[in-house]
Amino acid sequence: MKENYIISGIQQIGIGVENFAEAWRYYIEVFNMDIRILEDDKVAELMLPYTGGKPQKRRAAIALNLQGGGGFEIWQYSDRKPKPADFEIQAGDLGVFAAKIKSKDVEKTYELFSKKPNINLLGKPEISIDGNKTFFMKDPYGNIFQIVHDTTIYRNEGRLTGGIVGAMIGVTDIEKAMPIYRDILGYDIVIADETGTFNDIKVLPSGEGQFRRRILSHSKPRQGSFSELFGKSYIELVQPRERTPRKIYEGRFWGDPGFIQICFDVRNTDALRKKCEEMGYPFTVDSSQSFKEGESFDMGEAAGQFAYIEDPDGTLIELVEAHKIPLLKKLNLYLDLRKRDPRKPLSKKMLGMLRFMKVKPESL
Repeated sequence: MKENYIISGIQQIGIGVENFAEAWRYYIEVFNMDIRILEDDKVAELMLPYTGGKPQKRRAAIALNLQGGGGFEIWQYSDRKPKPADFEIQAGDLGVFAAKIKSKDVEKTYELFSKKPNINLLGKPEISIDGNKTFFMKDPYGNIFQIVHDTTIYRNEGRLTGGIVGAMIGVTDIEKAMPIYRDILGYDIVIADETGTFNDIKVLPSGEGQFRRRILSHSKPRQGSFSELFGKSYIELVQPRERTPRKIYEGRFWGDPGFIQICFDVRNTDALRKKCEEMGYPFTVDSSQSFKEGESFDMGEAAGQFAYIEDPDGTLIELVEAHKIPLLKKLNLYLDLRKRDPRKPLSKKMLGMLRFMKVKPESL
């Protein structure tokens, strides 16, 4: 049966931090995440299953790189001391353990990064299981990023890297994880599937062990307002074969330091809710249940609806349906997405206006 909801792509990966301004400055310098889509300092009232049963105040921003790909949701608790993991996260631990960043030239990106003193490179470029070169780096906060080959550019700003193009997600059983990623999120083609030891991930903690790795993508181009900006994406499921992986957020709250969630831009939340329930993955958080039909959840400078589901190992997957976004805040210009064809991408001219929302690191 043809689904009547739309997955437009990876909107962002959430990154919990202990110092909001410092972390954002770093992500601007290294990954050019300098487009402020929204920022607010409200109370997270609806995330009670993941915040100790209490509303929690936080400061959060969604930042993009206009060369394309998903963004970062940079997130810090305001009234609670963030709790980092009390163990070193290993390759294949349960959750997002590495974020994939797109690069039009992996070797040149490596050369550029090797000249920056604040980038911790983990080994040199190696061939991954998809046949392309890749390398890993670690930010000052312990988060691991994988730089991967992807030559598509949405708006050419003369940069080597774009935004998020996927994630490495630890699982206990790849086959059990497939229904949610394939049948709900649309990652219906297998780019590569191999079991063994791998040169490219040996640089990661416990990366010298045995793994099964499967890289997924989607056979059809994504549709929706931001589909061309977000572009094609990849989910890599990683299953350790010689050890029992740990839950990255075990004993911690959503929003604590690390990769909090992977978020998808969607349309028709009602149809998606029904599909998830039928598949056995009901929404664990659903903003639309707190409002009258058609109303939006206030996201500071934007508005819409959001929901969460969990994969079989508890990895948080956010589903956001944007209703209103800022295009040029100085002129109070906002775009109401509910008045548009939900399958049609926004024009490059229109999204190009986001360049006027660039953030200067010194202003943070």
